[in-house]
Amino acid sequence: MTIARDLGTGALGLVIPASLLTGWLEASLPVPLLAMVCYLIMAGLVLANLPAHWRELGWANRVTLGRGAIVALLAGTLADPDLLARSAFPLAILALLALLLDGVDGWVARRTSTQSDFGARFDMELDAFFILVLCLALLLLDKAGPWVLAIGAMRYAFVIAGLRMTWLTEPLPESRRRKAVCVWQVAALMIALLPVTGTTAASWLAGSALLALSWSFITDIRWLYRRASA
Repeated sequence: MTIARDLGTGALGLVIPASLLTGWLEASLPVPLLAMVCYLIMAGLVLANLPAHWRELGWANRVTLGRGAIVALLAGTLADPDLLARSAFPLAILALLALLLDGVDGWVARRTSTQSDFGARFDMELDAFFILVLCLALLLLDKAGPWVLAIGAMRYAFVIAGLRMTWLTEPLPESRRRKAVCVWQVAALMIALLPVTGTTAASWLAGSALLALSWSFITDIRWLYRRASA
C-alpha cells in the first residue's frame, strides 16, 4: 500500500499544477490529459521494474517521482504548441526545477544510504525522457529541424541496439563526464527554448548538445567493446 500511496500522491501532485496551467495559462484540455497519460505510463513502468521485496519507494525515489510528475506536465504541453510559444518563461522555470531536482535525489540516496540499481535506472530513464520532451518542444516551435530529435532518441537507439548486441548492456562505471554531458544537454535545450533565443542560436545550442552526447556515447561504446573483446 505504501508504494501505491506514493504513486497516488505523485498523481495528485500532477493534477494540481495541471489545473493551474489550464486556468492560469489557458492551456487546452489535451495538455493535462497527455500529462496524466505520461505519468500513468511512468507509474506502470515503476511498478513493473520495482524489486519484488520492496515495500516502499524511499525518499530518494520519491524525489525522482516528483521530478517525473514535473516532466510529465512538461510533456503535456507538447499537445498545445501555442502554449509553448506564449508561456515559455513559466515552463522554463518548471524545467529548471526538474533539472535542480536531478541532483537532489542522488544526494538524498547517499545521505540515507539507500542507493540502488533501481533508483539509478529510474533516474537515468527519466533524464532520457526529459531530454526527448525538450527536443520535441524545440521542433514544435520551429527552432530546430528534425535532426534535433537525434538527441532525445540516442538513448533509446542504444537500448534497442543492446537487444542484438548484448555486450552493450553490460554495466558502465560511474562517470562525471556522463553526468556533465547530461546537465549540458538539458541546460542547452532549455536556453534554446527561451523566447530571447533566436533560431540560429537555438540551433547552435542544440548542435553542441548533440555533439557532446555523441562523443559521450562513442566513448562508452568503445569502452564496452574493448571490455567485451578482452
